Amino acid sequence: MSVITISGEFGSEASKTARQVAQTLGYHYVDRVIIEKILDEYGLVQFKDMYESMPSIWTRFDTLRGSMTEMLNRTIRAVARHGHVVIQGRGGFAVLGGFADVLNVRIQAPLPLRVMRVMQREGITDRAQAEAEVKQYDRVRSTFVEYSYHVPWNNTDAFNLVIDTGVVPVERAADWIIQAHQFLAAGETTEAPRVQAIEVDKVLAGVVSTALNCTIEHD
Repeated sequence: MSVITISGEFGSEASKTARQVAQTLGYHYVDRVIIEKILDEYGLVQFKDMYESMPSIWTRFDTLRGSMTEMLNRTIRAVARHGHVVIQGRGGFAVLGGFADVLNVRIQAPLPLRVMRVMQREGITDRAQAEAEVKQYDRVRSTFVEYSYHVPWNNTDAFNLVIDTGVVPVERAADWIIQAHQFLAAGETTEAPRVQAIEVDKVLAGVVSTALNCTIEHD
């Protein structure tokens, strides 16, 4: 099993945690930049605008939205099939939730702490401004997941592991994720499908390999 998805609230240090997990395991770190690179190469340049739109706009483009979501799903599945990846965000947990060999992790933290982190990181001195920014990002992310996959953003049942970085430091959170990953890899097999069963067309597989700078499909 070589796929981990890590989703997180804005300011929860999900990205930092995901990078540390990938670095420790020697896995590919796949975030929005990599996903967009694959989508652009594969012909879907509108994804960024689509992801950042709110539902009042989305409802005008239902057909386009469905096509874009399907392309994103195919891309995430192709990345998972490549193997040895940590996928940060992009609704990866919803796309890969039915696979036995994928560990789905959620990172969260209390709102006041997330606001403080954003203020420090972005040099914002107005707390109200920082809080509004955090809440806006949360709305965008929850809207994307709920409209694309019909899964409540705060539904912890969709995750194998939920970590509060208001209590658990990032370094320890990364250790816990790696341990859970190892336990799942060594666990009993189930009847659920594994990522090796995902079928990916050769063109998309090639684009993924190029984006990850890796020609090996890891089993």
